Amino acid sequence: MDQVKAMKVFVRIYERSSFTLAADDLNLPRATLTHTLNQFEAWLGTRLLERSTRRVRPTLDGEAYYQRCVQLLAELEEAELAFRTVAPKGRLRVDLHGTLAKYFVVPALPQFMARYPDIELSISEADRFVDLIAEGVDCVLRAGTLGDSALIGRRVANLRQVTCASPAYLRKYGEPKSLVELSEHRAVNYVSRTTAKLFPFEFMVNGELQEVTIKGALSVFGAEIYSASAVAGLGIIQCPHYRMAELIEQGVMREILHETPPPLMPVSVLYPHNRHMSPRVRVFVDWLAEIFENAR
Repeated sequence: MDQVKAMKVFVRIYERSSFTLAADDLNLPRATLTHTLNQFEAWLGTRLLERSTRRVRPTLDGEAYYQRCVQLLAELEEAELAFRTVAPKGRLRVDLHGTLAKYFVVPALPQFMARYPDIELSISEADRFVDLIAEGVDCVLRAGTLGDSALIGRRVANLRQVTCASPAYLRKYGEPKSLVELSEHRAVNYVSRTTAKLFPFEFMVNGELQEVTIKGALSVFGAEIYSASAVAGLGIIQCPHYRMAELIEQGVMREILHETPPPLMPVSVLYPHNRHMSPRVRVFVDWLAEIFENAR
């Protein structure tokens, strides 16, 4: 029996809670996974996974053995690459924040793929919580302050944000010169997917963060709708400068309240804390840090 192959099969079934999904990930017949796991459990002398028609669940032994397997497989891959002096290879699943992917990651992706031709990338886009283990994702790129999480985060950038509105809006309502004047204005408010509450506007005042709620008839979820609504003259917004830079330069949007800018927006890469970082993930995270190094 190939113990390494068996460990990889077990880990993927454990993480996906499904023989079918694991078989798709590993590009192997489902029957092969079933046979391999049965042999592996017989060889170990313990049952690792409980199977039913609806789901796959780890046993107590399976929970403990999974942690060891993940670490051993990553260390084995890293040691093999070090001694064989070969580039990282295999499938890498990443989930990207949509606008960050559009403006920063995808334009530079040919460089990564040329540098690591043996890595097969699978990219998804979601602005939501992603269960990396259950969904088989290796790492995610996210913007904003990180909440409590079972994930490890590496900060790769702090991006400038702006408060802005369209010329049409400013002609109608005037340009606010202070935060006090915002009470007379309208906002396009952004809705949190997790809490369903509106995000307050944030401003740095003498080095201190100040939150302001601005009334508005329109609330949205989605970065493209958010900016498009402001361009249409429906209210004031706050967003990263990189998304507004061209529109501001063209005169389609105008930055306001320069003296009290929004705080910088952190950008982070997240991956599971209980998984030894594989060489594939490590080089991708390092590359992301590289491309965001000069981003503002």
